[in-house]
Amino acid sequence: MTIASSALIASLQELTREHISFAQALQKEDLTRLNWREHNNSWSMLECIAHLNRYGDFYHPAISKSLRFSITTPATLFKSGVIGNYFVKLITADSKMKTPKPMNPIHQELTVAVIAEFIQQQETMLALLEQAASFDLNRVRTSISLTKWIRLKLGDTLRFVIYHNMRHLKQIERIRNVQDRLSARSTEVI
Repeated sequence: MTIASSALIASLQELTREHISFAQALQKEDLTRLNWREHNNSWSMLECIAHLNRYGDFYHPAISKSLRFSITTPATLFKSGVIGNYFVKLITADSKMKTPKPMNPIHQELTVAVIAEFIQQQETMLALLEQAASFDLNRVRTSISLTKWIRLKLGDTLRFVIYHNMRHLKQIERIRNVQDRLSARSTEVI
């Protein structure tokens, strides 16, 4: 995938703003609804957000560190790397994926504070995107959470993190839809 660097940054900023709005609306939900799970091994809405926070805890400092120690000028175009594009395609697919154990928040006692943390992380991501616009998204490399042996292009890392957020916010929408269908059925029975 090749795209103008400025267009990539702008689209990722827009998605991040949408994620902030989504999370702000989510804060208004009842805690019982936020912690509800369809099955014992499925995530609740808050667990989806807690999972994203764990990734933010890794990637935001990694991106910040890469920017701090890089001396590049912006490139006009961003060309995704083979491995980076593979990870982005993997995360944007609708198929289920196994979550690494350290990133799995299942069966934790969670409060709406995880949503506030997520919103703060997205504000940080907006600042990182603003900074990243001044660098070559092809040449700056960042660590990934799976292994220290692979470093992705900054543009691919930004895409991965933000599309990963989108994946789990869609999961939250599916959880809401299941809740709404079950609620509608229980109302019909009465």
